Amino acid sequence: MENISPTSWVSEPKRSWTEWAVIRMLKVGPIPRHVAFIMDGNRRFARQVHKDTLEGHSKGFEKLTEVLSWCRDLGITEVTVYAFSIENFKRSKAEVDGLLKLSEEKFELLIKEIEKLNNYGIRIRVIGRIELLTQKLQKLIAEAVLTTKNNDKYCLNLALAYTSREEITTASSDILEGCKTGRLLPQDVTEELLEQCLYTEGRRDPDLLIRTSGEVRLSDFLLWQSSLTHLFFHKGTMATNINMARFCSRVSLPASPSFTLTLTSRRHKTTS
Repeated sequence: MENISPTSWVSEPKRSWTEWAVIRMLKVGPIPRHVAFIMDGNRRFARQVHKDTLEGHSKGFEKLTEVLSWCRDLGITEVTVYAFSIENFKRSKAEVDGLLKLSEEKFELLIKEIEKLNNYGIRIRVIGRIELLTQKLQKLIAEAVLTTKNNDKYCLNLALAYTSREEITTASSDILEGCKTGRLLPQDVTEELLEQCLYTEGRRDPDLLIRTSGEVRLSDFLLWQSSLTHLFFHKGTMATNINMARFCSRVSLPASPSFTLTLTSRRHKTTS
């Protein structure tokens, strides 16, 4: 079993011989370079164990650090996590305030671990409407992004105050403004131009998107970027319960480009 520290962004677990053998076998085949996560189910977990909602979110963070260690060991170089949706602002004030406070605490921890992140070559990027967050959180995000910007071995993208519709709307508005001012001509407007105006500009699209808790929807997350992404929805598995075996069983990708949607025990696959 892994000994995961709940107080570190960069967990350094001691793996068994069997775990390393599985990792080595998986790395022989096609492994996704970029995996996106919707780590869902923290509130339901808290209700099941009769704990406060924020404790559920805190446990979700601990599991996230564990998942990130699996990704590094497997050679997955980029991860994007749906950390906080713009829609989350519609929750109760107590929960929103608690989530923002928790985010501040985790970014303060991240700043303390900058040296460790730099040693591992981990770059932090944050996408979304950062100005909607607290001033303190904005400053912490800026420091984390700036102090890791030259790291190029791994990239952790955190979607905060994000929805895909807002991202696409903002990109479209920027293009419209360019046309109005004469900096762009109508024939300049292409898919490539829109992609350059997205928050994820310059990044690889996800090869695999995993959602826990059994919800079968993307919840306005990376809609443009996931058009050719393999999708997997973990039925009945909440974020806090996902384990290495379940994760490893989903990261071996088909050799040919395809779109795969797995619902319970049924699989629908269209090859493009």
